[in-house]
Amino acid sequence: MAEPKDQRPLSGFDRAVEAVALIGGLLLIALASMVVVSVTLRSDLVGEAGVPGDFELVQMATAVAAFCFLPYCQLKRGNIFVDTFTLRLPARWHNGIDAVWDVVYGLVMTLIAWRLAVGARAALASGENTMVLGFPSYIPIAICAVLAVLVAAAAFVSARRLVGART
Repeated sequence: MAEPKDQRPLSGFDRAVEAVALIGGLLLIALASMVVVSVTLRSDLVGEAGVPGDFELVQMATAVAAFCFLPYCQLKRGNIFVDTFTLRLPARWHNGIDAVWDVVYGLVMTLIAWRLAVGARAALASGENTMVLGFPSYIPIAICAVLAVLVAAAAFVSARRLVGART
């Protein structure tokens, strides 16, 4: 069942989520450019070493970018869902069921945010750094923890919007 188009004006929360998604996109563009440079430097034409720590940067930036996209995806109802057994239910029931699952998703993301925060704190306390660059490991973990809180908030906002939707 296709979701009805949301005709209300964008809130500050929607704008913030869009800005975070754009930051994630810019991060991936920068990351892709860095990979191209690194591979080019390693080619037979140039014959130099690639970008030092490129694999570390790819790992960290990809994780951060993924968390940047999740809140936007949630607010746009872009997550994959299966409604095989509820196809014939009225829209009001669909919205109610989807709202319950949004709350569950929000709670799971809250748990993930908490555990990421614990992991960031442990990495900070142990002084853990990446092997090549020596970059502090807690920074991308902490960023992902904050973004996971934003994902949870987006899930709760979308649940509230579904419950308040007129059908």
